[in-house]
Amino acid sequence: MFEKALTGSKKYWAWIIFLLAVIAVGFFSYLKQYSYGLGLTGMSRDVSWGLYIAQFTFLVGVAASAVMLVTPYYLHDFKKFGKMVILGEFLAIAAVIMCILFIFVDVGQPMRILNVLLYPQLHSVMFYDMCVLVGYLTINLVVGWTTIGAERKGIPSPKWVKPIIYLSIPWAFSIHTVTAFLYAGLPGRPFWMTAIMAARFLASAFAAGPSLLILLALVVRKVSKFDPDPGVGAIQSLVKIIRYAMIANVFFYICEVFTAFYSSVPEDMDAFKYVFVGLDGHTSLVPFMWTATILAFVGIALLIFPTRRNKILLPIALLSIFLANWIDKGIVLIIAGFVPNSFGRVTEYFPTSNEVSIVVAIYAIGALIITLLYKIAISVREQNQN
Repeated sequence: MFEKALTGSKKYWAWIIFLLAVIAVGFFSYLKQYSYGLGLTGMSRDVSWGLYIAQFTFLVGVAASAVMLVTPYYLHDFKKFGKMVILGEFLAIAAVIMCILFIFVDVGQPMRILNVLLYPQLHSVMFYDMCVLVGYLTINLVVGWTTIGAERKGIPSPKWVKPIIYLSIPWAFSIHTVTAFLYAGLPGRPFWMTAIMAARFLASAFAAGPSLLILLALVVRKVSKFDPDPGVGAIQSLVKIIRYAMIANVFFYICEVFTAFYSSVPEDMDAFKYVFVGLDGHTSLVPFMWTATILAFVGIALLIFPTRRNKILLPIALLSIFLANWIDKGIVLIIAGFVPNSFGRVTEYFPTSNEVSIVVAIYAIGALIITLLYKIAISVREQNQN
């Protein structure tokens, strides 16, 4: 089926060439980092996790969000999601691969990754996180490729796929839960050490992931003859999930803020002060946090009122929610966990151009994977329609 990804219009190939060019620039930046070391990044002794781990954290949620389609479709026979399920599974594949790549570039020397395999520690949350990520990637590859292959031949999917699909449902929850435990189990980081970290992660995942999926579905509808949601029922059903998930995410965050300031524990308050008003004159995250806050409430408002059915305002609402969650988890959450440090000192983190170039390149790899997989899925669907 891969041959279907090798045919397309001039715009399709221009997009592919553009992504390859971005990847090439990022690869050159990675070679510089590989040669020189992580000193080329903005990370330091005080802020040892930066933009790489932040993107990993966010994208794990995007990958887990595919369960919002799989569960209603396979467990509850919700037929409206029939044409969009494969798009969600392929998005999960791209997201997990990007997660793995961000870990790869963050460890410095790639051979260090082998330590997790050669010397596994059963009490290490990182070991379990690696296991669930690789397992989830395998599940989505097997299920996605098998189902689209069966559809191409005009036959039902093999019966052995069903148990794997059912397994993917709890597995999707596990990948983001285990990632949340990575942070919640660190007693030296008060900003992360909270019992509802996993709940916050899942709520944000089920808001940001489906938002991106709908935006991609709208793009697919625009650039091809295949309509992932001809009756608009699937999109509006996903919008309901996004709306309630985002409301829950904001509520959880407000609970965290209330607990920190009502208890008046200095260590708990400092991180929130840093992101909202600044701390000791350091305000680098303040514009990001307030932008995320405004986008979150704007997105929720647009999805609550009848504007959610407007063809122009709906994409704006979805993009607002996606960006709000990306800023929160892809920038603020990780960095603010290190500020101030254990001695109360503020060391701000600013990513370097080399670091940003690598991040953009990995996102380009994800976009390339999505483009190729979606091209295959769309070609099969268009062939069946004819």
